[in-house]
Amino acid sequence: MTASSTPGLARFNAAGERAARSALHEICASTAWADAVLAGRPYRDAEELLTASDAAVAGLGAADLAEAMAAHPPIGRPVPGDAVSAREQRGMAGAPERLRAAMYELNLAYQEKFGHVFLICATGLTAEQMYDAIRNRIDNPPEREHEIVRGELGRINRIRLAGLAVRPVPAGEGAART
Repeated sequence: MTASSTPGLARFNAAGERAARSALHEICASTAWADAVLAGRPYRDAEELLTASDAAVAGLGAADLAEAMAAHPPIGRPVPGDAVSAREQRGMAGAPERLRAAMYELNLAYQEKFGHVFLICATGLTAEQMYDAIRNRIDNPPEREHEIVRGELGRINRIRLAGLAVRPVPAGEGAART
């Protein structure tokens, strides 16, 4: 897939820094991640953009990861009115109340132990899969969980960036710099 075949990527490449940073901030709240991804523009294709994101996630320090995670709602509690949050956590939407309550309790225990929300790339997962994941991960040592969280953040960013790269340019809107 080349930049010319992906209007969203062409638009991102041509956007002014403020607009591009805003688009990236909707994907990941880490300033360091956004800085690194912005520094690589223009991208030839979506794969080059995704590779840059992967490298940026790999380079995040503990404070940068904390900044990114702070923008993620707990599993089972998507941000009200946020279509992306609701779509990503769709697997919890129809979960039985018993499972939702158990997930809530595990979220609290996880946050107490690790100091941040339980982060998982929830896209396509069922409520049971998310519950099993938190139940399995809560016993991890902090160093191991830190690396798992980094991997999950990378997967989330890849999915969101892929959406940005293929998003069509709205009719009548050019790639003006702002």
